[in-house]
Amino acid sequence: MRILLTGCAGFIGAKTAEVLLNEGHQVVGFDNLNEAYDPKLKHWRLRQLQNHPNFRFVQVDISEWEPTKRVFEEHLPYDAVINLAARAGVRQSVENPWVYIATNTIGALNLLELCRLHGIHKYVLASTSSLYGNNERPFREDLPTDRPLSPYASSKKGAETLCYTYHHLYGLDITVLRYFTVYGPAGRPDMSIFRFIRWIAEGEPIQVFGDGLQERDFTYVDDIAQGTVAALKPLGYEIINLGGDRPVSLKWIIETIEKLVGKKAIWHTAPMHPADVKATWADITKARTLLGWEPQVSLEEGLRRSVAWYLENRDWAKEVKLP
Repeated sequence: MRILLTGCAGFIGAKTAEVLLNEGHQVVGFDNLNEAYDPKLKHWRLRQLQNHPNFRFVQVDISEWEPTKRVFEEHLPYDAVINLAARAGVRQSVENPWVYIATNTIGALNLLELCRLHGIHKYVLASTSSLYGNNERPFREDLPTDRPLSPYASSKKGAETLCYTYHHLYGLDITVLRYFTVYGPAGRPDMSIFRFIRWIAEGEPIQVFGDGLQERDFTYVDDIAQGTVAALKPLGYEIINLGGDRPVSLKWIIETIEKLVGKKAIWHTAPMHPADVKATWADITKARTLLGWEPQVSLEEGLRRSVAWYLENRDWAKEVKLP
């Protein structure tokens, strides 16, 4: 297949591109290489892909209609679009909600409209577990998601509803994937696991919001990428959770990283942000049934790989700016 993959220099996007290329697909990758977090990581990920003969990179911002339309049409045809381009992060979205709506909602609309115009029937959207807020766990896809706690969650809800509209009006086959706290090597530096590894390895105080007992359903990036590629199959319109199905506390994560790094963390706590949810946990029944997917990498193994990557790349990774 020939796939348009947006957000190809992002954490999940780069790994998804790798899986697609390894399976023999052609990938046209869009990314605007913005500075939402330190671009060193994005350029490092991109370098891992750019020598592959079936990969082509285009720098473009999907929130801008005319440039996106032009490069989209220059690289036709596509068998499917996987939209992983996003502004992510709950707390940052409170500070600048406009850029989240522009990329996550308007960007999704721009790609949907281009799919409609050019007869591309398969569209995969990356969404988020943040939509569930403080619902009863485990989170099922049919739970209400109309009370988002952050502009980030709101922007993804907007994208999801547009996806259903384009499925209903134009017959697009759309799979919406709600990711649960993705982590792994070369992860986002605004996410807790990258930050905890860096801080503990370098002997710096770690920043913990709340008491550390809040729980997250961490999911290893390779598993997420495999699930994303599996979602290319025709399904009509489906919303599917991709999660680790094993929530643990931040305190447990910190203690495990301490053992792997061989150093104790220096805690610095701050109040929990009102946009943060207390706990997440994915019901992955639909992923198992519809995609034949379930996580393969244990949390212990995923953390081991994440620490090993940081230590191998420590000379430059320790200089990555933390948002």
